[in-house]
Amino acid sequence: MRNYKPKLVIAVLFFIVGWQASLFFINISKPEPTTTLLEKIKEKKRLDVVILNSPTVYYVGSYKERGFEYELISDYAKKLGVDLNLTVVYTVSEALQKTRDGVGDITVASISNTSTRAKDFKFGPQYYTTQEHLICNSGMYKKRTIPENVQDLVGLNIVVGKDTSYEVTMSKLSRSVLGLDFNITDKYSTEQLLELTHEQKVDCTVADSNIFMINQRYYPELVRTLVLSEKKNLAWILREGDNSVNESLYKWLNVYEHSGKMTELRDFYYSFLGIFDYYDTKVFYKRLKTRLPKYEKYFKEAEEKYNIPWLLLAAQSYQESHWNPKATSHTGVRGLMMLTQATAKQMGVKNRLNAKESIHGGAKYLSKIEKRLAPEIKGKSRLAFTLAAYNVGMGHIHDAQTLARKLNKNPYSWNDIKKVLPLLSQKKYYKNLKHGYARGNEPVRYVNSIQHYLDIINKGEVEEN
Repeated sequence: MRNYKPKLVIAVLFFIVGWQASLFFINISKPEPTTTLLEKIKEKKRLDVVILNSPTVYYVGSYKERGFEYELISDYAKKLGVDLNLTVVYTVSEALQKTRDGVGDITVASISNTSTRAKDFKFGPQYYTTQEHLICNSGMYKKRTIPENVQDLVGLNIVVGKDTSYEVTMSKLSRSVLGLDFNITDKYSTEQLLELTHEQKVDCTVADSNIFMINQRYYPELVRTLVLSEKKNLAWILREGDNSVNESLYKWLNVYEHSGKMTELRDFYYSFLGIFDYYDTKVFYKRLKTRLPKYEKYFKEAEEKYNIPWLLLAAQSYQESHWNPKATSHTGVRGLMMLTQATAKQMGVKNRLNAKESIHGGAKYLSKIEKRLAPEIKGKSRLAFTLAAYNVGMGHIHDAQTLARKLNKNPYSWNDIKKVLPLLSQKKYYKNLKHGYARGNEPVRYVNSIQHYLDIINKGEVEEN
C-alpha cells in the first residue's frame, strides 16, 4: 500500500502558505478607511463657524451671545459634543468670501438657497422661510414718491448689498423695467442699509421680511412697500466633501423640530414682532433717554439681590407703568412695578410709589414666582411662564396647564400655553376650572410686549458698549 501522508502534508502546507499570502496581498491592497468630515469635527472637538453679525443671526447682548441662528448652531454643536468656534463677519459678501477661502466647517449667515448659489456652494437643510421686500422711508409718503409698483422704482436711489440675493433680484428687475437702476455696496450690511434708509441717506433698500420686522423696532420710520420675491428658504452653507455633516444636520434638525424647540425659538425671536406700533415705539425711544436713567441704579441693585437681569426688570417695568413711579390703575395697582396692596405687603414694600421699593418688591415677587414653577418648565418657556404669572396670577397659569392636558397639549411649553390661555375667557372652558374666568389674552400680549421692549433696550446697550 502506498504512503500518501508526506504528499498530503506538503499539499496542506502549500495551501496554508498560499492562503496567508493571499490575505497579505488583500490587506496591503485594501485602502485605509476615510475619515468623514463629521468625524474630523468630532476629533478636533470643535465646530468652526463663519457667522454674520446681525440681529437675526448673531450679536453679543448685555449678558450673553444671542441670535436666532446662533442659538440653533449652538444647539447643534452641543449635540455633537464639541465647542463652538466663531469667525464673525459683517456682510453676506464677506461670509461668502470666507466660505470660498475654505474658512470654517459651516457658514451661518441668513443666506437663501437660490439656484445660482447652489452651483457654487453646498447647502444644508432649510431652517426658515422668508420673502424679499422693498424697504423705504415713510417720509416718501409726504413727498408722494413712495413706490406703488415696479415702474415707480425708476429714479429712486436704491442700494443693496453685494453678493446678496437682493442684488440678483434687482438685476432681474432692471432688465425688465426700462430706466431702473440701483447701486451695489460691499461696505454696508443689510442692517446698516436699513439704518441709512431710516436716516433718508438712501431712498430704499431690499431686505428679507424677518430682517425688516426686527429692525423696524429700531428704525420706526421704515415701511415695506413692494414684495419682490417668492418665498425662499434660508440654509447654512457646508464645506465641500462627503455628506456626513449634511446628514447629521438633517437628523438633528428633525429632532429639534419635533421636540418643540424650534417653535419655541421662533416664538421667542419673532412672535412678538407683529405688535409693532409706530407711536408707541417712538415714545419708548424718547423715554429710554429721559426716564430710564433715573431708575437704572435701582434696577441694577435688584439684579444683584434677586439674580434677575436688570434689563428684563426695566422692560417689564415699562410695560407695567411706562416708568412712571406715580402710576395708578383703576384696579388699584400702583407704582413702577404696579403692585397690588396685598402683594406689596407680602414683599415688604411700605410705599408703592417709592421707585426703589417698587422695583425691589417687583423683583422679589418675580423671583418667588419663578421658584414656584415646576422643574419641567425649562429655558425660554420658564421666563415666559414667570412673566405671565406675574400678570394673570399663578392660579390661572395652573388652570391653563390643567386645560392644556385635557386638550392634549404640553402644559410645560409656553408655545402651547399661550394658545390655551385665551380660552380661559370662554365659559365652556373656565366653568370647570378651579380659578374660573380670566382675560387670558392679556398675559400673552404682556409677555410679547416685554420681549419687544427688552430687545430694543438690549440693542441700545450693545451700541453704547
